[in-house]
Amino acid sequence: MPQNKRESLIYTVMMCFLMVLWMSIYNAICNIGFSAEAIKEAWLGFPLAYAVALCIDLLVVARAAKGFAFRFLVKPESSKTKKILSVSCCMVILMSLYGGIKVCLMSGQWSDLILIWLTGISKNFIMALPFQLIIAGPVVRKLFRTAFPEGTVLG
Repeated sequence: MPQNKRESLIYTVMMCFLMVLWMSIYNAICNIGFSAEAIKEAWLGFPLAYAVALCIDLLVVARAAKGFAFRFLVKPESSKTKKILSVSCCMVILMSLYGGIKVCLMSGQWSDLILIWLTGISKNFIMALPFQLIIAGPVVRKLFRTAFPEGTVLG
């Protein structure tokens, strides 16, 4: 896990890349069906989705998710696993709002934002949380520590 703010920024860039790529593919398949067209759609939309998601994550979501999790769900003495699960769940909920806003931008149905967001949360929890906990988290931690051994990135 990151030890200082610079490491945290690098880690976030890496994790966001993998999560946005995966969720872009997942959401395209959910909307279009499993096809080459869905993969193409996900890949073409990925750069903008990544840039927006990274900005939202760095500026709003990470702080809000950690704030909520540490205020209501976990205590400083809670286990590392409980802290990771709590923050990850909050991140999925808040990042699902981005997906809802994107759908509303495309459809123009802003009156349905809350319904779209709530539906998106359940759809995204099915894929995003397990992927983040089982695959993305371990892969990014391994790549991160391979590229940046402890003590090599100064805070």
